[in-house]
Amino acid sequence: MTLSLDLLPEEDLREAIGLLVRLVESAGALIIFVGAAWAFAQFVLGMARDRARTGAFNRIRLRLGRFLVLGLEFQLAGDVLRTAVAPSFAEIGQLAAIAAIRTALNYFLGREIAQERDEIERAGGEGAEAVEGGRTAPAGAGGGAGTGPAADGDGGTGPGTGGGRPAAP
Repeated sequence: MTLSLDLLPEEDLREAIGLLVRLVESAGALIIFVGAAWAFAQFVLGMARDRARTGAFNRIRLRLGRFLVLGLEFQLAGDVLRTAVAPSFAEIGQLAAIAAIRTALNYFLGREIAQERDEIERAGGEGAEAVEGGRTAPAGAGGGAGTGPAADGDGGTGPGTGGGRPAAP
């Protein structure tokens, strides 16, 4: 005699997870879109003000990179959810390939963000204030304590990587 406890039939579970996958992936796509729209608006405003300085451009790129990293993390979460219920070997292989590509993208984006942040801080001078998003924050704010919206010292107005280190894959 086998003891089986089916809280939710597998087909219903697949349907529920399918909905969650669509929600998580939509959130990731929305984050990327919002970041791209914000970066475009800032770029256009900067050009209109005739302040197309390298520092301002690098800050826009830095913030856009943060949005991209966060959006890719949501996309990867959706891929992991997709294989949560009885995955086949083909699905596991597909997930491994997608995870490797997205993790590599996150790693290199994180490195570029850290380099841009260092470049901005060097341009501002040792101990100077770095201007981000129209506000000033002490150079190196964020302290490297973690990843998330408020970890970059900008008051929580956008996704951050924390203290200038690459985002964790």
